[in-house]
Amino acid sequence: MLDYLIVGLGLSGLSFAEELEANGKSYKVFENASQKSSRVAGGLYNPVILKRFTMAWQASEQLVTALDLYRRIEEKLGYKVIQELRVLRRFNSVEEQNNWFQACDKPVLTKFLSPDLSKNTNPALDVPYHYGEVKYTGKIDIKDLLGLYEDYLKKKNIIEFESFDYSLVEIDENYIKYKGEKYRQIVFAEGFGVKSNPFFKDLPLYGNKGEYIIIKSEGLKLYDAVKSSIFIIPLGKDLYKVGATYNNEDKSLETTIKAREELKMKLSKFIKTTYQIVDQVAGIRPTVRDRRPIVGAHPSYANLHILNGMGSRGILIAPTMAKKLYDYIENGVPLEKEIDISRFNTL
Repeated sequence: MLDYLIVGLGLSGLSFAEELEANGKSYKVFENASQKSSRVAGGLYNPVILKRFTMAWQASEQLVTALDLYRRIEEKLGYKVIQELRVLRRFNSVEEQNNWFQACDKPVLTKFLSPDLSKNTNPALDVPYHYGEVKYTGKIDIKDLLGLYEDYLKKKNIIEFESFDYSLVEIDENYIKYKGEKYRQIVFAEGFGVKSNPFFKDLPLYGNKGEYIIIKSEGLKLYDAVKSSIFIIPLGKDLYKVGATYNNEDKSLETTIKAREELKMKLSKFIKTTYQIVDQVAGIRPTVRDRRPIVGAHPSYANLHILNGMGSRGILIAPTMAKKLYDYIENGVPLEKEIDISRFNTL
């Protein structure tokens, strides 16, 4: 009997797999690549909400846990996945600059916001009111990270690239049986794909579609991530990821002309050089109305668990939530009410 079966290998599934590895637990992963929100995400880790100059939920603690996990993976895989990258907030008015200075004086933000404004020296960008710099930021190449981790699991023969068939789950008080193998626990880390999961499909998880365009511009010469109404994130070789959009209605994975035009319009307001769009990507973020993850056990089946609802900040949040779920299952550590699945009575 294996200890765990993990369904889904986005950032949540990877984080939980790494938690199991760190604790010597046996497991198998099922991944069908149907959910792409992790793989197409911008990849930035940034503890500050730059629209309002506020600290993201529990971001300071989550940053420590996340970087510790990604460094362990770097050492294990022999591949650098963490890239330090400055994040600059472009101000649109003097009022925004003043609000930045006020935020810098708040104890929770002092460590992360630089009080020294940066002057724009890039002629390809229109930045009339300087930048504010966020500290302790960087970028994770999530697509490469997940691909390398899949290869690692393939070598250990503990990953199956196929859709999970819920109808084949046999539930016993002491174990789960699936396709002839027994597991002590199942963790569903399927992102928005959980809406097809008969055990958890009625949870109030609402998809939020995000789209990015990838542009190529030899004249931009940008080496920092810049946030205005959208992000420009340098990818190297004159390529940049620009986004993202937010759409609560469309749940398809297809890219749209509407999103492309929206991003082009926003980009045109502060870029002053030519570019060409070379790609466009889309994914459905797993979001919850109260903007908190959903973690814990099914109310009727104690060995069925969920790890979901990371929204747009999965890079920071997923490692901490994986650790909390592991401690809940293995050590009986209670989950905080704001993340516990028990706050909903829909199942």
